[in-house]
Amino acid sequence: MTNETPEPLSPEADLALAWSSPKVRGPLSIALQLDRRLARIVMRTSEPMLGQMRLAWWRDALAKPVAGRPRGDLVLDGIGLHWAGRERSLAEMVDGWEVLLSAERLGPGEAEAFGRARGAFFAALAPDSSPAVATRLAAVGSRWALADAAAAVSDEEERAAFVTAGLAKAQDGTATRLPRGLRGLGVLDVLATRALQRGGRPLMEGRGAALAALRGAIFLN
Repeated sequence: MTNETPEPLSPEADLALAWSSPKVRGPLSIALQLDRRLARIVMRTSEPMLGQMRLAWWRDALAKPVAGRPRGDLVLDGIGLHWAGRERSLAEMVDGWEVLLSAERLGPGEAEAFGRARGAFFAALAPDSSPAVATRLAAVGSRWALADAAAAVSDEEERAAFVTAGLAKAQDGTATRLPRGLRGLGVLDVLATRALQRGGRPLMEGRGAALAALRGAIFLN
């Protein structure tokens, strides 16, 4: 695995990072960079087996102690710095992306499994939180993962599967407030829910996106 320059993150990701506490910002940034790396593997793979091999490299690397991992990859090094002891949720992210490679047909069930695994790292950003907060974070992560995927695909049936799975979780955990340091995740939650309700449109599309993000950061946490 070569040392790759981190990709620019999405506008909504940058906004979420800006609203996150310094303690959360580093781990969230690295997790989002890993997600972009995995997405690129899946999107550029024409032969599923080759893509699965590349995903397996990440799964194997995450299973090793920090000292036993290859050095020099900016994302992997960042994981060692910010995610030591919490790598299991990042390995779940790898599993989530593999769902898209292995599924013969992407229906709501496959989409739900993808969203749940891809967004599992949200709960790991607050490992000492209450069960109620952990449940909400898992739901937020899934909604974000599904909304982001829906906006990225061109196939209408696949988009519908992501939207259906995301809307099925639209109210999960919303009664629980997020800690102040996790306001950035509240931003992503409001934007993801809005995007799903609009049929899988980009999270920052439209003049109302910025206002929705502000509402998520201030009023709904």
